[in-house]
Amino acid sequence: MSSRHADAHAALWPRYGMTVEDGDRSPLDLVALFGREIPVVLEIGFGMGDATAAMAAADPGRGYLGVEVHTPGIGNLLALSRDLGLTNVRVACGDAMQLVHRIAPGTLDAVHVFFPDPWPKARHHKRRLIQPGNVALLRERLRPGGVFHCATDWPEYAVAMAETLDADPGLRRLAAMPHGRPETKFERRGAVAGRPISDLRYERS
Repeated sequence: MSSRHADAHAALWPRYGMTVEDGDRSPLDLVALFGREIPVVLEIGFGMGDATAAMAAADPGRGYLGVEVHTPGIGNLLALSRDLGLTNVRVACGDAMQLVHRIAPGTLDAVHVFFPDPWPKARHHKRRLIQPGNVALLRERLRPGGVFHCATDWPEYAVAMAETLDADPGLRRLAAMPHGRPETKFERRGAVAGRPISDLRYERS
């Protein structure tokens, strides 16, 4: 981590961070985590956190719980939260699906999965996040009317995502967002240049 990231991590992790332990199934108290009762968005794999910080800044009435394993990204999101004066961001380090098991059903306002690892080799497809078992678990954590929002720049993965999400009996596909979403740093640096981005939004019925 850079010194900026390390300083933010040292200062803010005790208050805004949590470590995900494998096998921990103790219920996660979202009210206690955010210090107030607010709708909560779970963002899985926030990268460097730029888009998360932008969404949280524009949406102070909701809490944003981001989970990531990349420590520089965690440090950057904490630094951005400090610089922007955000109090509605919490950061978890560890396996996202382990964390999901600790979240009570029907308690999330939204789930965001932006640019997950596409695991392009066929023998690695089983490692993809968007697969039926994970989708069912995440959908159960959404409140009725909650939104499951995914994005990818891999056309083949976009097709597989859509097929999996369309097949889930508790999800209904929504139209594209008229105002889009904040660009990730990944998008701004041109890493997806020339590849179409698929945004997929679903509502829990």
